Amino acid sequence: MRGEMAKRVAGFGTTVFVEINELARLHAAVNLGQGAPDFDGSPEVLAAAVRAVNGALNQYAPGIGMPPVREAIARHAERFYGQKLDPESEVLVTSGATEGMFAAILGLTDPGDEVIVFEPVYDTYVPNLIMAGVTPRYVPLRGDQWNFDPDELAKSFTARTRAIIINTPHNPTGKVYSRNELRLISELCIKHNVIAITDEVYEHILYDDAVHTRLATLPGMRERTLTVSSLGKTFSVTGWKVGWALGPARLVNAVNQAHQFITYAVASPLQAAAATALALPFTFFEQLQTDYQRRRDRLIEALQKSGFKIFQPSGSFFVMVDWRGVAPARVQDDYEFARWLTAEIGVACIPASPFYQDSDKYLGKHCARFAVCKKDETLAAAAERLARLGRA
Repeated sequence: MRGEMAKRVAGFGTTVFVEINELARLHAAVNLGQGAPDFDGSPEVLAAAVRAVNGALNQYAPGIGMPPVREAIARHAERFYGQKLDPESEVLVTSGATEGMFAAILGLTDPGDEVIVFEPVYDTYVPNLIMAGVTPRYVPLRGDQWNFDPDELAKSFTARTRAIIINTPHNPTGKVYSRNELRLISELCIKHNVIAITDEVYEHILYDDAVHTRLATLPGMRERTLTVSSLGKTFSVTGWKVGWALGPARLVNAVNQAHQFITYAVASPLQAAAATALALPFTFFEQLQTDYQRRRDRLIEALQKSGFKIFQPSGSFFVMVDWRGVAPARVQDDYEFARWLTAEIGVACIPASPFYQDSDKYLGKHCARFAVCKKDETLAAAAERLARLGRA
């Protein structure tokens, strides 16, 4: 009898987040691993979900999303980016950005195609591509600023290239792609007639006056860009899994062709609450950045005092570090470091090498990722434990 596990998933193994979360639980560690806030979302957003449940909004929503929600998503795009969208045909509600990205890959690529990704690469993209029969083409981000080589990127485009995925602000590095970098990417997309799929879930989590540029707003990119984002990161409701895909009708329709057979529809009361969230005043988004700047700065201070080299993030939930010189000599790689820090110091982080292909794992061997999306008391507890390193 042949093995029961399909070949398309047999090589994936278990995600690193499962191991680190279990290790953190086992050792009662302060968990700065997974990017999930340990605080609740805005009271008005939570109250909107409760009202929707009590208002009998508990049956299937339309597969493409409830009309008021698609309208709210379109208004948000115009409000922050001047991007005008038809909510009837250019907005699709998805079960979080993760499902949105998978549906995009399934709906916009064919087996045998190639899709360009930047590494370190968020850990769902490559498995999504493999399950779709698509070959990932990797372009590394290097140096303290996580820059890509323009020539290396240009050479990665081939006759088989169907799409390129850009995650900005970037997980795990915190890089925010500059307008010039995005312009270079857009020129290559236009030259090679390639679709751009952008993952912008951290669009409102920015530091040090960094500016997030939406690729779809650059010249020539509106008709070839699918923008994916979600509610979870901005509004601290990651468990709700409400996301969206935006773009020209032909791209959104292709994504929906896959979406309708993956999840069909997203939870109705949570969609209703999304409409409330997206309509919050500008002061909410300004305070969000102020609060996250404080959290990031507090964590960076604790990490620097403990001896880590910091890769200063411009956005996202994360701070990447080089841990060499902090861990004992017996710790040889990022996995050993993460296990050691969790078990012996009591602070959990994520090793960086899982975000790289096998041949490039050496690029992440000495790096680790810490999450800043935590309550002040959580960050204080982490700082107290990390201080043991600085005294060693």
